[in-house]
Amino acid sequence: MSADTANAELLPPAAPRAVRQQDSLALGAIAAISLSHCLNDLIQSLVPAIYPILKESYALDFAQIGLITLTFQFTASLLQPLVGMYSDRRPQPFSLAVGMGFTLAGLVLLAYAGSFWAILFAAALIGTGSAIFHPEASRIARAASGGRHGLAQSVFQVGGNFGQAVGPLLAAFIVVPRGQASVVWFSAVALLAIAILTAVGRWYRRHLAAAASRPRPSAPHHGLSGRRVAWAMAILVALVFSKNFYSASLTSYYTFYLIHRFGVPVQTAQIYLFVFLGSVALGTILGGPIGDRIGRKLVIWVSILGVLPFALALPYVDLTWTVILTIPIGFIMASSFPAIVVFAQELLPGRIGVVSGLFFGLSFGMGGLGAAVFGELADRTSIEFVYQVSALLPAIGVVAILLPNLRRRGVT
Repeated sequence: MSADTANAELLPPAAPRAVRQQDSLALGAIAAISLSHCLNDLIQSLVPAIYPILKESYALDFAQIGLITLTFQFTASLLQPLVGMYSDRRPQPFSLAVGMGFTLAGLVLLAYAGSFWAILFAAALIGTGSAIFHPEASRIARAASGGRHGLAQSVFQVGGNFGQAVGPLLAAFIVVPRGQASVVWFSAVALLAIAILTAVGRWYRRHLAAAASRPRPSAPHHGLSGRRVAWAMAILVALVFSKNFYSASLTSYYTFYLIHRFGVPVQTAQIYLFVFLGSVALGTILGGPIGDRIGRKLVIWVSILGVLPFALALPYVDLTWTVILTIPIGFIMASSFPAIVVFAQELLPGRIGVVSGLFFGLSFGMGGLGAAVFGELADRTSIEFVYQVSALLPAIGVVAILLPNLRRRGVT
């Protein structure tokens, strides 16, 4: 299937009413892809959630913990743009179910891994499953959006955020009391996801067949030169670096920070991590629709730079205020990513798979690299020092002011 056929579902607002109405009826597909994203990321979130167990069982240091995160996220980040590039040319409706099979294999291996190297291989398998899942799932969300791309992207992403939030909570009450082997219980979640994704694949196959029979409308044009588009993409990459490097200090080391600085039990630390990740989910669901209404540049600008005052205060407050401050940090910071992805898709409207794979891949890769860097820094200094240094990262968000205003050019 050609790239033109693969992208025929991307209809501009000027498309005939009947065609737009047909696309707008795909709410079931959006809900299913969001639910599968939830199940996918729930499984993935088990990896950092059981770090305290792995650290104690295998006598790991923070650098090794960071290497586990790097292996998982770096695998995903390298493969996602390649998967997206391939799917732009030849969409594979059932590739999502295949990717979940990789995740299932990694999950089982993680449950029974007997060495650090086996844990790394399990993390790589889970990362491969993530790389296969995200680009095509993001494309399906856009195809089913009926033109409300920001809303569809938020609904898709919030499923993943909810899964990331629930994963540590389930780990606290299931894996922590019962040990590493109980991770295998979550195989049922992976099997459920495979069933849902198989049904989504059938819908997407029908959608592609219908799209191929329509005349290809002219793609919306933003009027930017290639050089200006490249500059805007570079700014978005810098913003993803800022967001995900800072996020790595929270998602990978927040439980250790709470345990080390405030002496809270592991289960309590997992609950506080759930509070933070829940605020991330809420910010994600609102970021896309707000961007649809007021413009994505403003959402990106406010959501990244707006974290700065809370991040700067976080390392110097008590336990109560630490938990309180992570709520606006998670909410404000998470609202940027749906807007960033859709903004990039509109910069390159004919390369939805590549763009989705690139930015989801960057998100994983930057997070993994940040986890490795901060793990090494924590070993050499302290976990408290990591939070003092990482608090400066949201300041990079100031470069968002240099993004072009696509709203004025009729795109957003």
